[in-house]
Amino acid sequence: MLKSYSDLRNLDVSKWVEQRDGADYLNWAKVVDLLHENGAEKVYFEPVVNERTGSSLYMTEKEFKDSKGNVNQVYETAVKVVIDDIEFIQRGPVTNGSNPVKDNSMSQQRLWNCQTRLFVKGVAIRTGLGFDLWLKEEFKSEKDNWEDDLSKHDIFKIKERCQEIYTQKLKEGLTVKEIAERLHKTEDEVKAIFTYFDTLSNFEKDLFNIDTKSR
Repeated sequence: MLKSYSDLRNLDVSKWVEQRDGADYLNWAKVVDLLHENGAEKVYFEPVVNERTGSSLYMTEKEFKDSKGNVNQVYETAVKVVIDDIEFIQRGPVTNGSNPVKDNSMSQQRLWNCQTRLFVKGVAIRTGLGFDLWLKEEFKSEKDNWEDDLSKHDIFKIKERCQEIYTQKLKEGLTVKEIAERLHKTEDEVKAIFTYFDTLSNFEKDLFNIDTKSR
């Protein structure tokens, strides 16, 4: 019988993790092996065939342009995963790392890489095995997506907005001392506030990287 979600999530898979396309990668065959080692009797996955085309590649009607103005389609694929009495479909975009695969770089190998990654992700979501790898990736992805948008609550974007306002006040004729006085603070206190962003950012990173398994 397959071990519980909490048991599998606490299993340290870091020794089998590799870097591929700028992301952590856990080999699909090792995932199959680990599931069997931890109680599973039957484990396999297979591509889901698009009945309309006979291929496991799904092309949506959505198009996008790259930086050179080339028009590309949006591609997706899906796999059917079976773990004993658990059966589900895991669907996702065909990507190269975090980037969508374009028409001129689509290949069977890229499609297969995506399908194996979907298998590993589906297993993590439903069994807990390797889930922390995906948690880390989603955290990074969300932060990257917010990077260029000053309206989002990214720590350094808030700092950037404050610096822009501060600089504008100086251009409008206020002195550093006058700005501090109107904020009811000393000049040193104002300077210190800007360093808090770096302190808080480092605290966030340290907090995220705490290893709960080393208690």
